[in-house]
Amino acid sequence: MKPALDLLQDKRYLGANDEFLKAHEHYRKGEVKDCLADSLSALESTLKTICHKRRWTFQPKDTAKTLLDICFKNGLIPTFFQSHYSALQSTLESGVPTVRNKLGGHGQGPQVIDVKEHYAAYALHLTASAIQFLIEAEKALP
Repeated sequence: MKPALDLLQDKRYLGANDEFLKAHEHYRKGEVKDCLADSLSALESTLKTICHKRRWTFQPKDTAKTLLDICFKNGLIPTFFQSHYSALQSTLESGVPTVRNKLGGHGQGPQVIDVKEHYAAYALHLTASAIQFLIEAEKALP
């Protein structure tokens, strides 16, 4: 997680940094569902910041999937990765967003959903990995 935290120190990523730190704090306190929600928020804020920095058009309410589509279409990932593109995009889209949506992001209905701590740990580490990858990919663009 340290590399992601270091990259989020850039003042342009203040929103993502705040959300990621909140996710980590929720995890430490055992607040699993809040950890999941803030992990996804940190990922989405990272993507929005990248889009803003690059002047790629996006909407404030865009989801992670939409933001990832924008980033990929604008060359955030080099074209030589095209054979790996589908798997990489699927990994980013189905990781943190899916864990959050299925376990902590929407109304749970009539039954309480018991979310185990290891799901929060997975989401938090996956978020850190994705943030590091995306910010470093953006920095590598011309």
